Amino acid sequence: MTVIMRSLETAVPETVMVQSDVRDVFAAQPGLSRLGVRLVGAAFDSSGIETRYTAVKEMSLDAQSENPVFFDSAERRILSPSTKVRNEVYADEGTKLFIEAASKALAAAEGIEPADITHVITVSCTGFFNPGPDYKVVRALGLSPATQRYHLGFMGCYAAFPALRAAKSFCEAEPDAVVLVVAAELCSLHVRSSSNPDTIVGSSLFADGAAAAVISAREYTATAPALSLDFFETVLTPVGEESMAWNIGDEGFEMVLGTYVPHIIDEHIVGALEPLLARDETLTDVQYKDIEHWAIHPGGRSILDKVEAKLDLKEDQLVPARETLRDYGNMSSATVMFVLKHILDQPFEGTDERICSMAFGPGLTVETALFTKVGP
Repeated sequence: MTVIMRSLETAVPETVMVQSDVRDVFAAQPGLSRLGVRLVGAAFDSSGIETRYTAVKEMSLDAQSENPVFFDSAERRILSPSTKVRNEVYADEGTKLFIEAASKALAAAEGIEPADITHVITVSCTGFFNPGPDYKVVRALGLSPATQRYHLGFMGCYAAFPALRAAKSFCEAEPDAVVLVVAAELCSLHVRSSSNPDTIVGSSLFADGAAAAVISAREYTATAPALSLDFFETVLTPVGEESMAWNIGDEGFEMVLGTYVPHIIDEHIVGALEPLLARDETLTDVQYKDIEHWAIHPGGRSILDKVEAKLDLKEDQLVPARETLRDYGNMSSATVMFVLKHILDQPFEGTDERICSMAFGPGLTVETALFTKVGP
């Protein structure tokens, strides 16, 4: 049974953050140590990011607010709202992103109507509310009230893969199932000024965005390229539990992103790929660079550099990941779906094209997947 991703769409908020401008704001914050100022410059300048998006309109340098909550543009000062205040913005603005991405994916899925959706899986780690985004999507899109709903929360950057794996399982168990997967993250809600290196790195990387896909094993005659969901695997590295984490603090969620993470990935990426590639005997003796496409979660430029060097990949195989990082930053769980869309939107050469994909998150967890880009 072939399970197909029949559409894949993305959405971002309207407010754009230019990386060099954001760097200057963070470097000028009161209370920042001299070392912190240097770390801000180094982290932002080496990030590989040019622009990011935020759902917090106040974060625009041109924003005018009489009672600023997140950012005082007049004084160019980053403020410290409580976790409750940040989460209230998540419930409001996050709902908009979930619905926008889901609506676009449903509209792009040929032959699928709202009444056809049998399952909704939502993914997010940047806020909580209930009735949650799964409920909001069902109501906003006019889906059946009997739609099965699932929410994967607080897993981090790799969470799109467990959602896609679950969608594949649902379709294999129920051949007539149609699953809508939506990942949306508002990472910018948790930005804060600090001299802590982990906080500075997080502030230089994370952004807001959403992606959605419609997945089904129903008979499908494509008029555009699509992705078949082939295999998924999960690996926990033997080290790294303390190197990447996501905790809840009094003034937002707190990221731990240690500088040793790229080295952990460098040491364990080959082992993490072994169980995935073993699922397909045609890939047993294939060199990594001979797999057409690589959809790597761009957790940061140093991570992409390590992956490219360790696997001896060609420079153009990392272009989808690097351009996603450059244009959007790290949007946590939604990001790897942006990378997959980049590959899906490339011209189709007429024969099936294999995609090996990876995402990394707290634990340290490595999620891997094999897809095939199939044509009409």
